[in-house]
Amino acid sequence: MKRLTLALTGASGAPYALRLLECLVQADYQVYVLASSAARVVLKTEQGIDWPASPQALSAQLCAEYGACEGQIVACGKEEWFSPVASGSAAPKQMVVCPCSMGTVSAIAHGASDNLIERAADVVIKERGQLILVPRETPFSAIHLENMLSLARLGVTIMPAAPGFYHAPQSVAELVDFMVARLLDHLGIDHGLCQRWGYQPS
Repeated sequence: MKRLTLALTGASGAPYALRLLECLVQADYQVYVLASSAARVVLKTEQGIDWPASPQALSAQLCAEYGACEGQIVACGKEEWFSPVASGSAAPKQMVVCPCSMGTVSAIAHGASDNLIERAADVVIKERGQLILVPRETPFSAIHLENMLSLARLGVTIMPAAPGFYHAPQSVAELVDFMVARLLDHLGIDHGLCQRWGYQPS
């Protein structure tokens, strides 16, 4: 079973994270889920979801909700320093921060590592793994752009939550799937979430 860390922070875009989690489970990934306090506020605001505070309770709830095997979804507390994601010797080589706040971008760019999300991202960078950030902010200030440029130069993929419209979406769910499809492409996961550019149906 492949392994990946999925972190949710306080930017708008909770539906992207939930759909991505669903697709990762379907692709037989083990997923470590990290959520900031602000992310929980966003989940409540955008999706009406209250995640339990206990990592164990959240792990059980998510496994049941997404039809995952026991232990396939592992939620971690923000200061759970003995989690595998906190160590280069045990962390998954792939990590997605979706949605990614500008505060989180800044902390990662400067190596803050003040919580488990920041530390996990730091680990993936230092171990030369794959880190994808999905910022949702507009407009970007020069500070935001400089932080993202610093990370891009380190090999981090910056993928703003900016869905396209060339596939003629008919619902919000289709816009969400467009972004999740791009994430899955970069993670090397096959999918059929949306029509690709230039595809002509028979």
